[in-house]
Amino acid sequence: MKTKFLFVIALALGVSAFAQKKEVKAIQKAIKSGSYGEAKNLVGAAEALIGSMDDKTKESFLLAKAQAFLGVNNKNAEDLKVAATAYNDLKDTKYNAEAEAGISNVVVAMVNSAIEDQNTQNYTSASTKLADAYNYSKNDTIYLYYAASNSVNGKDYDTALTYYNQLNELKFSGIETLYYATEVETNKEVRIPSKQERDLLVLGKTHIKPTEKKSESKRGEIVKNIALIYMSQGKNEEALAAMDAARAENPDDLILIRSQANIYLEMNQMDKYKATIKEVIEKDPNNPELYYNLGVGEDKLGNNEEARTYYEKAISLNPEYSAAYNNIGALILGAEKAIVDQMNSLGTSNADYKKYDELKEKRQNVYREAAPYLEKALQYRSDEKGTARSLELARTLYGIYQQLGETSKADTMKAKIEILEEGN
Repeated sequence: MKTKFLFVIALALGVSAFAQKKEVKAIQKAIKSGSYGEAKNLVGAAEALIGSMDDKTKESFLLAKAQAFLGVNNKNAEDLKVAATAYNDLKDTKYNAEAEAGISNVVVAMVNSAIEDQNTQNYTSASTKLADAYNYSKNDTIYLYYAASNSVNGKDYDTALTYYNQLNELKFSGIETLYYATEVETNKEVRIPSKQERDLLVLGKTHIKPTEKKSESKRGEIVKNIALIYMSQGKNEEALAAMDAARAENPDDLILIRSQANIYLEMNQMDKYKATIKEVIEKDPNNPELYYNLGVGEDKLGNNEEARTYYEKAISLNPEYSAAYNNIGALILGAEKAIVDQMNSLGTSNADYKKYDELKEKRQNVYREAAPYLEKALQYRSDEKGTARSLELARTLYGIYQQLGETSKADTMKAKIEILEEGN
């Protein structure tokens, strides 16, 4: 009796192993025929048997499961997570090569799906998928950076802060090698996606002068965003601590110093802002943006003469600096209010009428001085057509020309306003 009982047990185990292999083969057959939906349904039945599978059958099942849920051009995040988990379970097995390749395919699918979400402004979903892509491929830290950026765009600042802090702890810089070559046809230097593609273009003689450049570090932007998020949460001390720590690691990093200056500006700590900007200018004395920023700082403090000096310096370094022209024009027009207040306070005596005329002429001189700067500001706006700021500038100039009795200029500006309104 004992012998018969053991025989029955052995026979039952043999039938069970056969059933397991049959289920796995059914999944493999569905995958081979491209029926991934059927393959996913079959995974459920086989999953119930996984506890009794031997290692060889279990590994075959996990590979089939991963392939079924990865599919072809599958962008379903939940499916991709299932596939990634199965591929990860296959690492350090005989299917290790398939697992590595599979994870890479999952990451590509996740990123492609995230790009589609980003393009439709579904920033939260894009952020989650990019963070998952990073978790599956820790070498690709750039995905975590883009996840943080999408969280910011989706106004999910808590999640963005988590990702930015991770990047900061990893000391992620995002510096990469960029590849360039000059097009023979246009004689213009263009960026090429990869070294291999650039070298092929040069070999084909459609491009010449291959060069390589390093991209700008993202460290300053990351730490600045950490600080800004802390500030939005009312945590100014944490904001400054994050910036100070980054500066301590990289005391001469221009991007970090500029980011620190911007934080001081946001906090309205103008003395520290000015001192930090001057520190940057010492290291980068021919940068017009720095002088413009100093002008903004003095402007906020009400130091009009100092602000104008810095704006003029910015223009001397970049004669097409629209914002600097605009701010000088605004500074000049700032004198108008006091003049109008004086005009409105006058009585009806002959002396008052005489004073009124003098003030009116003084007001027109303000317009005459401001107009050339505002004209330059409008002229050099790179995004002129259809923008609210260009429209505002055009309307201001139209009013000035009317006050000065310059009918021809007023008519020209009116026509420009109509064009801008159509594009707005």
